Amino acid sequence: MRCGLNFFPSCRPEHKSGEVYFREALDLCALADSLGYATVKIVEHYFRAYGGYSPSPLIFLAAAAQRTRHIRLVTGAVLPAFNHPLKLAAELAMVDCISGGRLDAGFARAFLPHEFEAFEVSMEESRPRFEEGITAVKRLWTEDRVTFEGRFHRFKDVTLLPRPVQKPHPPILVAAISTPESFIWAGEQGYGLMFVPYLSDFADLAQKIELYRRTYRAATRGKEPPPPSMALHLYMTESTHSARREAKPYVEQYMAVFQESAAAWTGRQSSQYRGYDLMQERLQALTYDRVLAEGRALIGDPGTVLDQLRQMRQLFGPIQPEMQVMFGDMESAHARRSVEIFGREVLPAVADL
Repeated sequence: MRCGLNFFPSCRPEHKSGEVYFREALDLCALADSLGYATVKIVEHYFRAYGGYSPSPLIFLAAAAQRTRHIRLVTGAVLPAFNHPLKLAAELAMVDCISGGRLDAGFARAFLPHEFEAFEVSMEESRPRFEEGITAVKRLWTEDRVTFEGRFHRFKDVTLLPRPVQKPHPPILVAAISTPESFIWAGEQGYGLMFVPYLSDFADLAQKIELYRRTYRAATRGKEPPPPSMALHLYMTESTHSARREAKPYVEQYMAVFQESAAAWTGRQSSQYRGYDLMQERLQALTYDRVLAEGRALIGDPGTVLDQLRQMRQLFGPIQPEMQVMFGDMESAHARRSVEIFGREVLPAVADL
């Protein structure tokens, strides 16, 4: 089992500035690289405390490339709905060059109504924009002269510069959350998979991941898919009791920020996002005690966290946990402690899982 860090800003500007957040996050990237973590990932969101500090994963990853030597840099994810593929392909390739070929390119559809409204993009177009964007980016990476005629973007006789280091192109991952169709599509394309299990029914999610694996093998003539990346909160001390006590306000801050953005789904329905109208209700029902009881976050001492990862491996099969260690308005010293304890006491133990 390989493990990484996942940065998803959820702090409020009045409590922590963007300058401070990114300084602390980049320090954690350097620490994770020295401890043998496999990846560092960051999201693309806009305008609000839920992820809004990170409108450009690629700017952050370019900076992280200069603070690290081995760790892979993952967009988790870029959003084709809000980005022209010519610019997206070029900037992804640029980070691959800056990092010496360490980029993993993760793509997602986006799901927050306020972002679609600000960019004046219809949510009903999210999937076709997503699929068209990935197709265009992949062609620009792999063909010398590209003429593209899509539903949303058209360009003629374009040669992309710079070219990515990795051949034929950086690994592509896609996010899937709720519908079986998303997991099937990822497998059919032969792409890696990213998912966030925070609100999922674990047994149902395990079935969808197995559906992805079967589809992937069928599409690639038996090739085994890469372990899907699984985003989880992590908070560690040397005592599970103290870890659970200390983590509570930070988890609840994250949940409050999430609820504020998810509130836009109340009373709204979309054929592209089945079930999202219930998101606010489900978040309100997810208490901190439920998070602990249902194992929806890694919170505890090394033995407790190791046991949780073994249980997840048993349920989901091979996975790659990518831990969110700096959530809510958390002090950086607490995040650093989690990274250090996990890196020194858990990473070696899960290497063979």
